[in-house]
Amino acid sequence: MLTQQRKQEVIKTFKRSEADTGSAEVQIAILSERVNYLTEHFKAHVDDHHSRRGLLKIVGQRRRLLDYLKRKDASRYKAIVDKLGLRK
Repeated sequence: MLTQQRKQEVIKTFKRSEADTGSAEVQIAILSERVNYLTEHFKAHVDDHHSRRGLLKIVGQRRRLLDYLKRKDASRYKAIVDKLGLRK
């Protein structure tokens, strides 16, 4: 589970300005944290198909945000992909 404290750490790491809490980078980082948590969850709970559907929705949302960022600013896209260690 993504605790409030961990979420604040992620925001602090990826924010673009002092008041930033919702930029594409921050949203992508938070979604990536949730994806990582659920991936670990499924190692112990293989038959949890309801949560797996949620994971697929989160991955799709992250993909759409990454596509948006790539369209708007390729350098920011490249930076976030490298920083998070994503494949694309």
